Amino acid sequence: MATTPQLQDRPRVLVVGGGYVGLYVALKLQKKIANAGGIVTVVDPLPYMTYQPFLPEVAGGNIEARHAVVSHRQHLKQTELIQGRVTSIDHVNRTAVVAPADGGENFEVPYFDVVLAAGAITRTFPIKGLADKGIGLKTIEEAVALRNKLLERIEVASTMTDPAARARALTFVVVGGGFAGIECITEMEDLARAAVRNNPRIKQEEVRFVLVEAMGRIMPEVTAKQADWVVEHLRSRGIEVLLNTSLDSAEGTLKLINLPDKTPAQEFEADTLVWTAGVQANPMVRSTDFPLEPRGRVRVLPDLRIAGDEGIVENAWAAGDIAAVPDLTGKGLPDGTCVPNAQHALRQAKRLAKNLWASRWDKPLADYKHKNLGAVAGFGEWKGVANINLLGRIGLKGGLAWLAHRGYHGMAMPTVERKFRVILNWIIGFFAGRDTTQLMDLDNPRGAFVSAATPAPKPAAAPAAVPAAGSSATAAAPKETVAANAK
Repeated sequence: MATTPQLQDRPRVLVVGGGYVGLYVALKLQKKIANAGGIVTVVDPLPYMTYQPFLPEVAGGNIEARHAVVSHRQHLKQTELIQGRVTSIDHVNRTAVVAPADGGENFEVPYFDVVLAAGAITRTFPIKGLADKGIGLKTIEEAVALRNKLLERIEVASTMTDPAARARALTFVVVGGGFAGIECITEMEDLARAAVRNNPRIKQEEVRFVLVEAMGRIMPEVTAKQADWVVEHLRSRGIEVLLNTSLDSAEGTLKLINLPDKTPAQEFEADTLVWTAGVQANPMVRSTDFPLEPRGRVRVLPDLRIAGDEGIVENAWAAGDIAAVPDLTGKGLPDGTCVPNAQHALRQAKRLAKNLWASRWDKPLADYKHKNLGAVAGFGEWKGVANINLLGRIGLKGGLAWLAHRGYHGMAMPTVERKFRVILNWIIGFFAGRDTTQLMDLDNPRGAFVSAATPAPKPAAAPAAVPAAGSSATAAAPKETVAANAK
């Protein structure tokens, strides 16, 4: 195991993950812990926190990608930052093993308190061809790639003469009818309309969008009536909504099946396949000695301390998607835990930071309890749906819901600096319109330089001329050659 003399030798609060929970725990504790002689350490493979509710708007070209993330280095000035991945935790001995992001040798990090905040990853199923053909919408990199691919497919299709290839390029499929899937496909459809308006070789009716959902309804966070309205809205925009339908294979053509009898449904080709069919707790928790529940989440008490059948695990905390946090309002998941969303994660992080600090002084801890404020979703410019729980339930749709969506997430975006950048994006878009500029070759940025720096091959030597029949070879030869032959 490699040694790491660069790490500070101070009592450490180790925060595993720099997402919603990790960022806010560090923000709330870094100064207090430092003043008490300790250090907060955040370990994450990425140098930033991603505000995931904005990923559909990044994919749709409404928000600059860098503005939907929050830099750890810029905002966690008093926090020790390690860019890497925690591979295992031995809480009995208070050590964690970290694999650095640069691929170097693993090293151990000692700690006093540990906060599990590694979040969730995309949940997939063993569907043939999915890993090769699909893309998720869980990271900022995926959102940027999806935006560029949509624009690239439209541009390339505009010069295609093969009808089958053209149809394949202009077919975009999203699997998963939750918030992420609905917002993704509607933002993409809005972006496609803007791109088609700028390209006279493509007609809007050629572009095909298909939403595949295994359940009998979409968006469980809103009412059944609102969900029905959303389906009608999508279909009015030409988006095909296939309920009770599942993806069976992505090898070659996409093969869909009806549920629950698994009979064949549609089969067609598509160059773009987006998977948004759920998430699961980060599997890194399986390499720890903490108690887990059946879904693979860490078991915690309402005060966010980790606890199992044998009681409380001292100096161990967890929150967010990686934790099974009891929902004391009774409005959570069927198993009685909080819904895994940003609204809960941000508030759990703040409560966890307060409780951890209180535990240092043997003060009483408070339970996490938060009544869901509702749900807001944007479907592109001036379109959306909202279910707001303030003075009773308020259901909104259309432009008002879209404004509620932007208002809530604009305020929820961490740090004033990032709020300002996002809102400025929206103001510019309002006056200048949606940006449909495609960025090329982001996956191969050195391609142009390598091509320029590589010497062009020398042209092949021209073959010697063959004398015409009956001609004298010596007649065309130089005098010196003739004289030499005469000797």
